[in-house]
Amino acid sequence: MAGERDTQRLAQLRDKRCKNDVATIALALEGNRREKHLFALRQGLELYEVYLQKLAELDERIEACLGTFADRSDGQELPAIPRNRALEPDMNLRDLMHKLTVVDLTDVDGIGGQGALQIISEIGLEMRKWKTDKHFVSRLCLCPELQLTGGSPKSKRSRTQRSKNRAAAVFRMGAQSLLKADCALGAFGRRIRAKKGGAQAVTAVARKLAIIVYHMLKEGRPYKDQGAVYYEARYRERLVEGLRRRAKQLGLDVVSVATAP
Repeated sequence: MAGERDTQRLAQLRDKRCKNDVATIALALEGNRREKHLFALRQGLELYEVYLQKLAELDERIEACLGTFADRSDGQELPAIPRNRALEPDMNLRDLMHKLTVVDLTDVDGIGGQGALQIISEIGLEMRKWKTDKHFVSRLCLCPELQLTGGSPKSKRSRTQRSKNRAAAVFRMGAQSLLKADCALGAFGRRIRAKKGGAQAVTAVARKLAIIVYHMLKEGRPYKDQGAVYYEARYRERLVEGLRRRAKQLGLDVVSVATAP
């Protein structure tokens, strides 16, 4: 819009995360720039700048509102970490939410500062209104609803209810981002996805996230990710222990290949 037409110079402005290289983007920028197209582009650019200004004003208002709450962290400061400014408002939501909740919800994989703000704005800070984490995930519609057949112990179908709860939507978005992550929740989600599919995996991981946040807010304990390797090792131990119980009922024994003669 400022008059630059050199496709090579324009291609140099590409984001480093772009899949295509500079030469490919330069080829895509070649063409006929008609006056009506430039006029429409100028209109869109001006609207974009107006929206950015309005968002900045909104961020200032949100930060001022958050500053009115009491500091429950007793002035404790969190260690500084780099922030993704492209995905979050122009304010330190991590420190602001820590002052409200005493815990750092951004330590949980899949939850950033914006997600923590959305969750707290929906569920509040008082967790005692839910007796257990099962009541909490039921309120968010993140647990399956069993429909049993008449006179049969087998369930006819099991699926979660539809919900417009915005906290549940944040948990689901976080769960979706973890299916390829190298963490314990990511390993759990991939195991569920291999057995039941992607939709069930997202719901299962979202339920795990909700339970973690529930206990963090209720008990004030931090979260520590053990990693995907630790989760896989624990899962293997549970499988082996189950096999040993089944073998013992049949009068057999399970012997590891490494210890077998």
